[in-house]
Amino acid sequence: MAALLRLIVLVFLIEVMFYLLLRIYIRSLRRERLEEIWDERHPDMAGNNRARDEFVRKSMVGFDKSLKSRLLWLVFIIPTLAIMGIVYWVNWQ
Repeated sequence: MAALLRLIVLVFLIEVMFYLLLRIYIRSLRRERLEEIWDERHPDMAGNNRARDEFVRKSMVGFDKSLKSRLLWLVFIIPTLAIMGIVYWVNWQ
């Protein structure tokens, strides 16, 4: 039972780490794309300025509700289901 508890804790910590890293990466890609959009629309105001930062901030508000952001939860679901399936198959077959 202790081994199962250790497995659960270890898998959860690894899943959290991957979730956070993927979330940071996907948000940074979206942020870069929004900055490129701003630079294309306003070539005379390219670079860091307050208007661009405000545009990016407002555009990122709804990103957490997007499909891409919600699909990140599969980092928790898929490995957990796979491990449960393997444990079931090994122990009860």
